[in-house]
Amino acid sequence: MIDTRPLRHSRQFRLLSIGFAISTIGSQFTVVAIPIQVYATTHSSLQVGLISFAQLIPLICGSLIGGAIGDHRDRRQIMLEAASAATVFSGLLALNAWAWSSNLFVLYVIAALAAFVAGLSGPSRTASVPKIVDAEHLTGALAFNQVILQFGGIIGPALAGVLIATAGIPLAYAIDAVSFVAVVVASLLMEPVPPSPGAMKPGLKSIAEGFSFLRAKPILQSVYLVDLSAMVFGLPRALFPAMAATVYRVGPSLLGLLYAAPGIGAFLGAITTGWLHRVTRRGRAISLAVALWGGAIVVFGLSDSYVVGIVCLALAGWADVLSAVLRNTVLQTSIPDHFRSRLSAIQIAVVQGGPKLGDLESGAVAAATSTLTSVVSGGLLCIVGVAALALWRPEFWAERAPEAPSHESTN
Repeated sequence: MIDTRPLRHSRQFRLLSIGFAISTIGSQFTVVAIPIQVYATTHSSLQVGLISFAQLIPLICGSLIGGAIGDHRDRRQIMLEAASAATVFSGLLALNAWAWSSNLFVLYVIAALAAFVAGLSGPSRTASVPKIVDAEHLTGALAFNQVILQFGGIIGPALAGVLIATAGIPLAYAIDAVSFVAVVVASLLMEPVPPSPGAMKPGLKSIAEGFSFLRAKPILQSVYLVDLSAMVFGLPRALFPAMAATVYRVGPSLLGLLYAAPGIGAFLGAITTGWLHRVTRRGRAISLAVALWGGAIVVFGLSDSYVVGIVCLALAGWADVLSAVLRNTVLQTSIPDHFRSRLSAIQIAVVQGGPKLGDLESGAVAAATSTLTSVVSGGLLCIVGVAALALWRPEFWAERAPEAPSHESTN
């Protein structure tokens, strides 16, 4: 079962986790509300993909800037400031949905600004974990973060679907705004999380230094590329509203379960990750897990059964969480602390930007062909991408855990 020692031994990690858990659930309300609002307004899967893509550049820019700042400033302060701004933007989304008759242009603009703020805070939160837990508890702490993400991915979308069907979209955005207050409070209660000495001052040169470090690390590059293969090709979120309306013929409440299904499988996987610290062939395990994700998406696209679809999405989520814990462990045990925020920024750009590219890809392919073709071809391309990476980067396929990893940490 999941290793809970990081929670017991680090007050800092407890506070970080509480704020992260509440805001993660709240954020899922917006994740579900935006595509429902756009599809209800336009009846276009392409528009659903486009609004997700519109958040991509701001997210990447925010992550890169936040990474450079996070390697030089108190990471707790960055999280506090970003959460305060996120509260405002979620409130504006609620106001747009309620008072401005769901203006699509305003929705694009506010969603893009919210993505920028999310990018600013993400690297500091991720890079804080190795500093606030002991080295022996790092894998457990990263696994517990996955539990939070996946639990939020179950509860948030399921509640959002029911809430939107009964009370409307504005309240969903309002709940997200309130959830960010938890991050503000948790950040105020935390002690400072200063970076290690040696980081360059924020700026373009600092960002470039992070990419230079990455260019010299083929295994780290492979960690990002294998995740991109899954997220760009094998995550057809933009097609969920169309699948619900035209294939399964269900309403918003059951549409919410489509968004929740990957989180259900991932949550079950995350709470049973106690064995992952014994995995030595990590590159091979990550590759096989991502290939399993792609296979599950293929079956999801081929079936017209709602139950089978839910099961396939849950299986994909289970495979993804195993990959995610191992990928994060490889990253955090291979990066010096004065590079952690900047490399975490690239990781966040991949983890959160990849699905947005995937939304655009799946929406565009569905518009050009069909929903079925888009889902199935995406799953197959995910598998092909993993195989191509194994041939191109054999050192990643052969990657093994070190016998005695060392980490810097302060409780």
